[in-house]
Amino acid sequence: MTTDLTGLRALVTGGASGIGLATARLLGERGAEVAVLDLAPDGLAAPLRGWRADVADDASVRRAVGLACAELGGLDILVNNAGIGAAGTVEDNGDELWHRVLDVNVLGIVRTTRAALPHLRRSADASIVNTCSVAATAGLPQRALYSASKGAVLSLTLAMAADHVREGVRVNCVNPGTVDTPWVGRLLDAADDPAGERAALSARQPTGRLVTAEEVAAAIVYLASPAASSVTGTALAVDGGMAGLRLRPAAR
Repeated sequence: MTTDLTGLRALVTGGASGIGLATARLLGERGAEVAVLDLAPDGLAAPLRGWRADVADDASVRRAVGLACAELGGLDILVNNAGIGAAGTVEDNGDELWHRVLDVNVLGIVRTTRAALPHLRRSADASIVNTCSVAATAGLPQRALYSASKGAVLSLTLAMAADHVREGVRVNCVNPGTVDTPWVGRLLDAADDPAGERAALSARQPTGRLVTAEEVAAAIVYLASPAASSVTGTALAVDGGMAGLRLRPAAR
């Protein structure tokens, strides 16, 4: 077993920023050839290669996946990372936003995987990793829509793993806690007390800090690698203990 990815070809959606960019970079550092699908892939630095794609548009996805796989000469790893967030209770978001978030976060995975599977089936080391969230397994305040979308991603991951295991395609997901990404940064900037909000988000993770994009990327790359060849249908938490630990208050 090895984590060396030399000779493998990887595709990362939403790979121009945050967790996606950290993952694309790490895959490249481990030796994989990496293609990025993103709404704005123009700023990527070599050796990463980017194609513009909107995961909410099936034709856009099929075209970009086809071009990327042709350039790479095939596909071994698909990282379904593209996603958008939403804040609020079930009362706060209208139908239009519900449709939009589910279209990107859930159907985006469906569209990209559907386009990639014919290429993955030809690989001897085929792997799909979906970016899910602790919101799929823990009730978080003001995250009703986002949590619903990520709960669907978790169930979809398990169903996909069952459907494709006999084709030699492994399917797993990562469940990050609150990650210090540009999206979280924008949420903090919009808060009445950004410093207080950051402190509260950090405190709800037992480690006492936000997760880094690089930590999530390391988990994704492990699941995608031949080192995890017996791992499928698994959700790997990268949440600082948020979902599973119940600590007593610190002594004063």
